Amino acid sequence: MINYSTTHPLTPALYIDLLHRSTLGERRPVDDPETIAGMIANADLTVTAWDGETLVGVARSVTDFTYCCYLSDLAVDAAYQRQGIGVELIALTQAQLGPRCNIILLAAPAAADYYPRVGFEHHPRCWILHRDKELRR
Repeated sequence: MINYSTTHPLTPALYIDLLHRSTLGERRPVDDPETIAGMIANADLTVTAWDGETLVGVARSVTDFTYCCYLSDLAVDAAYQRQGIGVELIALTQAQLGPRCNIILLAAPAAADYYPRVGFEHHPRCWILHRDKELRR
């Protein structure tokens, strides 16, 4: 039985381990525990999924709880995928938000087909300014 929580402590080591067990580890700084610690500490909303003491899923978001919520990480252990854990993590995230608050995310290439199946709409006007790029003035 999977248990979900918004209060269970999440350490960088636990999160890094989960990232390695999911496809998200390929696109996150798993070799930089300090950055991972900052990602955890500065998230506004984190929903976790546990099988006993084993972390099997995380939805980590930055949000104002009123208008928008950026779901920056949705990671589920590959051995636990296709069991509804990701959908439940998103639903529990949504349940913490106000009635007008939209969830926004950037899909990993491997997950691009997942999000429309669970109800997300594609938005073609996303823009990214990478940290190593200078803003033109």
